[in-house]
Amino acid sequence: MTVEASGDLGLGAWRRDPGTVVRRDVGLPLGDPVPAAILAESETPGAATEWEPHTHPVDELVWVRGGTMTSRIGNRLFTVPAGSGLWLPAGTVHGGRVTAGAELHYAFFALGRAPAVFRGPALVTITPLLDALLVRLARRDLEVGERERTEAVVFDVLEPAGRQFALDLPGDSRIDVIAEALLSDPADRRGLEEWADQLGVSDRTITRAFQSATGLSFAQWRQALRVHRALALLAEGSDVRDVAERLGYAQPSTFIAAFRRVLKVTPGALAKRG
Repeated sequence: MTVEASGDLGLGAWRRDPGTVVRRDVGLPLGDPVPAAILAESETPGAATEWEPHTHPVDELVWVRGGTMTSRIGNRLFTVPAGSGLWLPAGTVHGGRVTAGAELHYAFFALGRAPAVFRGPALVTITPLLDALLVRLARRDLEVGERERTEAVVFDVLEPAGRQFALDLPGDSRIDVIAEALLSDPADRRGLEEWADQLGVSDRTITRAFQSATGLSFAQWRQALRVHRALALLAEGSDVRDVAERLGYAQPSTFIAAFRRVLKVTPGALAKRG
């Protein structure tokens, strides 16, 4: 079932773009349980698409080409650009959103076959080899031996990415209003002192609350949030100048510097890599 959503908040996070299609998960493509060690599928939704929170009875790896995926898992927000994937252990409640035109790929893994290094949701680098192997497994004409050999190589190369990029949402009543305002409008330029005055607390209270809940200062958290949003905007085709303006930066160079501080790469270099 699908519905066209209005521009309210989705995933308990980003404001939805008008025209976003909201879908309920339809379960495993070929039923449950997975009939092979790895079952791979793909689709291209066309419009910006969001999946309501759901779970799977088996492990899942999902990744995109030509776009970006955002997933909310508990109080963590994962942004997954092209070239990366998200590992979701069986039973993990998650919602997801992909940008318009993104090619969505997913692979389900039979229980008990996941590499031991995965202990929870994690980003995975989708190398050209891993991508090719999983695309091969989406074929329906593979002989049993061919499939088993391909699956064996997948298990050999599948591992969490060296650097995990996820944003912890506060979940603290003292500062949730700040997080919600910034998720709704990342360009909100209110600073620490302005928020303190508005909420009737000290700026030290806000600082301590952000540090305790997210491990980041208010300024660092806002910067990281803007970079998460920037990844989706860039994937949708917005240029750096437009993204900088929409995220509240006075100059594109300021945005590029902030992007590089968080991801250790410039937007242009990341686009080439993707």
